[in-house]
Amino acid sequence: MAKEILYRDAIREALDEEMERDENVLLLGEDVAYIGGNFKTSVGLYDKYGDLRVKDTPISEAGFLGMAVGMALTGLRPVVELMFSDFLLVAGDQAFNQMAKIRYMSGGQATVPMVVRMPIGAGRSSAAQHSQSMQAMAAHFPGAKVVLPSTAQEAKGLLKTAVRDDNPVLFFEHKMEYSNKFVIDDEVEPIPFGKANIVMEGRDVSIAATSSQVMKSVRAAEKLRSEGISCEVIDLRTLVPFDRESVIESVKKTGRLLVVDEAYEFCGVGAEIGMNVMKDVFYYLDAPIGRISTPNVPLPFSPALEFPILPSEEKILRAVLSLMGK
Repeated sequence: MAKEILYRDAIREALDEEMERDENVLLLGEDVAYIGGNFKTSVGLYDKYGDLRVKDTPISEAGFLGMAVGMALTGLRPVVELMFSDFLLVAGDQAFNQMAKIRYMSGGQATVPMVVRMPIGAGRSSAAQHSQSMQAMAAHFPGAKVVLPSTAQEAKGLLKTAVRDDNPVLFFEHKMEYSNKFVIDDEVEPIPFGKANIVMEGRDVSIAATSSQVMKSVRAAEKLRSEGISCEVIDLRTLVPFDRESVIESVKKTGRLLVVDEAYEFCGVGAEIGMNVMKDVFYYLDAPIGRISTPNVPLPFSPALEFPILPSEEKILRAVLSLMGK
């Protein structure tokens, strides 16, 4: 059986089911309790689980993310919500020097089973400090897994996996997806990390995409069909671990690769994936590897300036045509 659901409600369902399954799972962050989260992903959880397990925090990301690290080290499974992924920078030491490194530095004696959930992406005129996509930066630091769900089904299944993982997980939800409707299974099982999903099979161009760019890529691919171009769309799901084998096998079949990700272009996801697979696909390529991302400029407040610089369905379509020599 299947049902229609908003992306944000799939997140809420995953949290609810995991909190019900394991009493050590708790949620903390700014406004997660009384108002149900900045993007309404925790509505009703405070009423159901109470103040000890759903905790509104002060406006101090360094403080409550650091507190969550301590919780995780002492047997709990905290899920931290940051209002925006940009605020991960405020708690950078706690996230990347503490949370991500403790298991390694303790020789495996300590585990840090925690999830940091945060929205990424532009499109809401939230300006330069509230619109960034921080996944490339997060993936740069070893020790934490990096997850980017594309649809409600992916969000629910991947979040369940994240909560159950004994390692820290950075979980990026695209803010422009929260109010979108999707059809999902009534019962969603955990989705394994490190295994990409071939959303659409094709023969001419491989499109490796993350987060909201997956559905944009699918829509572009559907339009390109009418021009006789067959695209294979790969939902990467996770950057850490990265399923390079699925990308390599796809490119060996199609001979072309386009990487679509909303993070900044310089030192970005497209550059890393391109170089990561280059050695194995070089002699199969019929065109240089392409990438679509956000240029290295502060994100504007004005929609007239904001939308033209973001990855879009039209940009994906044009990039594929260019890879095909058209």
